[in-house]
Amino acid sequence: MTIHFERDLESLGHQVLAQSALVEEMIRKAGRAIRSMRPELISEIIDAELRVDENEVQIEEQCLKILALHQPVARDLRRTAIILKINNDLERMADLAVNMAERAQTLAEFPEMEVPEALECMIQVTVEMVKQALDALVQLDVSAARDVCRRDDQVDDLNREVIGELEDVMKQQPDRIRAALSLFSASRHVERIADHATNIAEDVVYLVDGDIARHKHDLNPRVSDAAGADSATDAT
Repeated sequence: MTIHFERDLESLGHQVLAQSALVEEMIRKAGRAIRSMRPELISEIIDAELRVDENEVQIEEQCLKILALHQPVARDLRRTAIILKINNDLERMADLAVNMAERAQTLAEFPEMEVPEALECMIQVTVEMVKQALDALVQLDVSAARDVCRRDDQVDDLNREVIGELEDVMKQQPDRIRAALSLFSASRHVERIADHATNIAEDVVYLVDGDIARHKHDLNPRVSDAAGADSATDAT
């Protein structure tokens, strides 16, 4: 590895860390906007998204420069390719944070509407997943990355709980349908952010172990159990 290559990789790493911190803070603010119904936070989140978009282009250009000039191989090639993917995940998470925060505008019109406890828990778990996935990337911690993948099931369960509760609200209190739909949309955005955090965690596994973790049953105990049950049924 040449000195120039090392310098470019180090610079790229710093760019990704800065982008990660910015996106993580956007998600936290979006969560506060929903929980406290504070639409004034939306402008701050939108301003941050503009910086995320600019950073995304710079990171992608840096990755392409490294691929073209240094032609990395083995782990260095995996690292550059993974950063390209993570860069895209971060940008999508920022978009979802904006979409999520925008729901607070409608919710502010319904101050009597309570945010489902399951949604508040879902936001908290998702923020923790994002932080853990990014920490796993920095520390190249495969164990932490695999834990993020497993926690995605918890978010899915909470999402179903939120949907069920909001469906009941819409049936019993038609005057709150708009507010319920906004919360439904926010829940969906949170669930997608958790999916992107899982993508990053899977990429960490690939970066460290060279193992493509997507769709692997050992990361999802429920899938493994279901597959085992199906196999047992087929055998009988």
